[in-house]
Amino acid sequence: MANRPRPALLSVVVPCFNEAEIVVHAHERLSAELGRLADVDYEIIYVDDGSGDATLMLLKSIQAADQRVRVLGLSRNFGHQIAVHAGIVEASGDAVVVMDADLQDPPDVIAEMVARWRAGVDVAYGMRTSREGESAFKVWTAKAFYRLIGRLAEVAIPMDTGNFRLMDRKVVDALLTMPERDRMLSGIVAWAGFRQEPVRFRRAARRAGESKYPLGRMVRLAMDGILSFAQLPLQLATWLGVAAAGIALVGICYAIVARLFTDAWVTGWTALFIAILFLGGIQLVLIGLLGEYLGRIYGEVKRRPLYFVRERLGFARADDA
Repeated sequence: MANRPRPALLSVVVPCFNEAEIVVHAHERLSAELGRLADVDYEIIYVDDGSGDATLMLLKSIQAADQRVRVLGLSRNFGHQIAVHAGIVEASGDAVVVMDADLQDPPDVIAEMVARWRAGVDVAYGMRTSREGESAFKVWTAKAFYRLIGRLAEVAIPMDTGNFRLMDRKVVDALLTMPERDRMLSGIVAWAGFRQEPVRFRRAARRAGESKYPLGRMVRLAMDGILSFAQLPLQLATWLGVAAAGIALVGICYAIVARLFTDAWVTGWTALFIAILFLGGIQLVLIGLLGEYLGRIYGEVKRRPLYFVRERLGFARADDA
């Protein structure tokens, strides 16, 4: 059993993007739940990911009234996963919880995560048993997303999980050594290893605002997961090439036989037309796949910072102007 500190400092990272309708209520509920934890002090790090509404202004008001609140305002919208990473960088707790501001991740589940952590678990990740208030299409695409990632990834990424999780400090320190740009927290944490256990919960309906993961962003996140944690697409490209070459060889043999032993060797333009389209389609798909990998390599080698901070409030070191 791990020796967890008592009392402990818990850092809760909450990325926010256009959450003005709910962020005040979310803070009230989160603070109430954290206040019930025994032998645990806490800090809440809100990361404003370049919101276009009043989210940052409301976060400043919350911080002015609560000394346990830290606010990190990014210079623009860098994306949900980058905002999560920015908050983790600033977290100073013995354990770090990541959750969204929309209250679909219930704050009362944090108590169970802390209990698992006290019992020696390094990562207690939320596993959704149901998804209330979401359309059948949204539920189906989410399930398809996690199962596709699970089949293709080279590490076992738990099904039906998101960012909602508690991580021990040693896990957080391990994550901070991984600077890749195309981030998927659930995949990175799974790759890191350590002792991990699920905490099952019912995902609540969104109280206000709109989902920050519509179909387009879900597809992009799926691409990040597949291309960052699986080489199977490249292996698939090789096998498709072998299959196409085999089909082409059969066609060549057919053409030779038709030329030597029949008088109908000029015919067959339909098969030729189909073969050209088939091979051309495979080539374009594989070129696009290689382009995705190459583009990610290009993004990594530029070594640009993952984000820039516009302002910071409530942190121990001097705040930015």
